Amino acid sequence: MKVRVALILIDNRKENSVKVQNILTEWGCLIKTRLGIHPGTLENCTDNGLIFLELVGEEEKHRELIRKLNLLKGVNAKLVELDV
Repeated sequence: MKVRVALILIDNRKENSVKVQNILTEWGCLIKTRLGIHPGTLENCTDNGLIFLELVGEEEKHRELIRKLNLLKGVNAKLVELDV
């Protein structure tokens, strides 16, 4: 069995988060689990963040999701496949 996860590093979070969210909504049926992390809070809120996605479905669709995310300036997405 293979497990695929996506790691998405977002720079300039205030500007890019809406664009990333639109893509994730479009591909939402592939997303089983989503976790968003950024190091700061309140007055020390940072402008970068990391999103972790557990994906389901076809590998080709996962690769297309990653490709679309990487078209955005300030977004770096990677697909990781693990054997279980």
